[in-house]
Amino acid sequence: MPQTLRVVWIGSVTVVTLAACLAPSLACAQAAPEAAPAAAAAPAAPGTPFDHGKAADGQAKAALCAGCHGQGGNSTNPEWPRLAGQSAVYTAAQLRLFKAGTRANPIMQALVAALTDQDIDDLAVYFQTQTPLGLEADPSYWKSGEALYLRGDRATGVPACVACHGPAGRGNLAAGYPALRAQQSVYLVKQLNAYADGTRYTGTAAAKQDPNSVMMFSLAKRLTPEQIRDVASYVQGMR
Repeated sequence: MPQTLRVVWIGSVTVVTLAACLAPSLACAQAAPEAAPAAAAAPAAPGTPFDHGKAADGQAKAALCAGCHGQGGNSTNPEWPRLAGQSAVYTAAQLRLFKAGTRANPIMQALVAALTDQDIDDLAVYFQTQTPLGLEADPSYWKSGEALYLRGDRATGVPACVACHGPAGRGNLAAGYPALRAQQSVYLVKQLNAYADGTRYTGTAAAKQDPNSVMMFSLAKRLTPEQIRDVASYVQGMR
């Protein structure tokens, strides 16, 4: 394994999950003069969360988030994602998708309904400053997961996750690709399956609102349940 990675495992752990490997798929086409207007995108503040966001303010606002996502964004419930160390660009974008109803989740939609753009930027910047705590990888699966993460699967056209999410699973800030290291595997499996069955987003304009998801809709369908389990276990053990 590369020296930038460290996978920890314990014999008694059985974890299922999935690493979302995505690559950009952007298509630009000029609309005809009479073309119907595109569906409205989720509301977004100009620039990036770093233009206006303040981590200190986000820390105070994150008290409500701790109930599910844990102190500092380190969730202990595998059903909820870890936000610690997550890209502020990605976190802010997802919060706005929840607020717009593009990501349908009754709990999250209720919680973000009253958030302003400033609140979202503050929270996103704060969570990026936090350090994700280590989790364990199942020793039966992580080796196969490592192979898929680093090399992909040429036979089925699955690209290597490392291309977008980085050798240490820290994501790509400029492109808005999420960090995956130490993520809850159960949550990751659920999200990849949601991409595969088309339920990750609602409506027909998800690709316009989250262009980075375009590849995921296709990619998730190519992964077997075993590959999902294996790569998720590997990602959960990444440091």
